[in-house]
Amino acid sequence: MDADIHFYFDPVCPFCWLTSKWVRMVRDQRDLTVDWRFISLRLLNAGVDYDAQFPPEYEAGHTAGLRLLRVAARTRTEHGPEAVDALYAALGHHIFDTEPTATGGDSGGERRGTAAFVEPVLEAAGLPTQLARALDEDSWDTQIRAETDEALSLAGKDVGTPILHYRPPDGTAFFGPVISRLPDEESALELWDHVVGLAGFPGFAELKRSLRERPQLVGFGVDPGAVGVEEDWHGGSRRQHK
Repeated sequence: MDADIHFYFDPVCPFCWLTSKWVRMVRDQRDLTVDWRFISLRLLNAGVDYDAQFPPEYEAGHTAGLRLLRVAARTRTEHGPEAVDALYAALGHHIFDTEPTATGGDSGGERRGTAAFVEPVLEAAGLPTQLARALDEDSWDTQIRAETDEALSLAGKDVGTPILHYRPPDGTAFFGPVISRLPDEESALELWDHVVGLAGFPGFAELKRSLRERPQLVGFGVDPGAVGVEEDWHGGSRRQHK
C-alpha cells in the first residue's frame, strides 16, 4: 500500500527541513505514513550559471546535497525506506539544529558532502558508516534524477524544495509550503488542513510571497522563537541575476 504522503526532499535546503519537521508533527498526530523521496537542487539547476545567478556558497551546497542524496539512495536500497526517514532526521539535525561552530552551520556546505561529516550522522541514525562510500558513486544519480523528474511532473518546473504529494497517485501535489518557523502541535494541524484544502481545489495554481524571514534554525544563528532578518527570494532561491 502506498504511503499517505510522498515528500520530495533535498537535505541541504533549510526551508525543506522546516517543512519536514512540520510534516512529522502532522504525521504523528494524524497517524499518516510518509515516503521520503529525492529531489536534487543541483540537478534542478544543472543548466544554471551559478557564478552569475547565485550567492557564492550555493554551488558547493547544492553539490553536497546531491552527494548526500546518493547516500540516501543507497540507504533505501540496502536498508529500506524507514532508514531514509532516520537518515534525513539525523542529517537535518546535524546541518540545521546544531550550533554553526559544531558543523559549519550556514557556511559548511562543501564539508557536508564529505565522509568526515556523513559518517557520524550515519552512526547517529543507527546505520553502517560504510554507506558513506556512496558519496562518490554517481551511479545513484540515475535514481535521483528520475525522482527529481517525477517531482517536477507533479508540481511543474518552476518550483524548488520540498514537493509534497498527498494521497498518491491521484491526490494533490504542490511545492511547499515554505515556512520559516515551526507551529505548535495544534497550529500544525490547522496549517495542514488549510494547505491541503487549498491545494486540493482543482483550479488552484499559486499563492506566493517572496519575502521570507531567515529560518528559525540554530544552524543559521536564529534561535527558535526569534524573528529572523527578512530577505527577498526570487524563484525559490536568493538568485542574484547578474
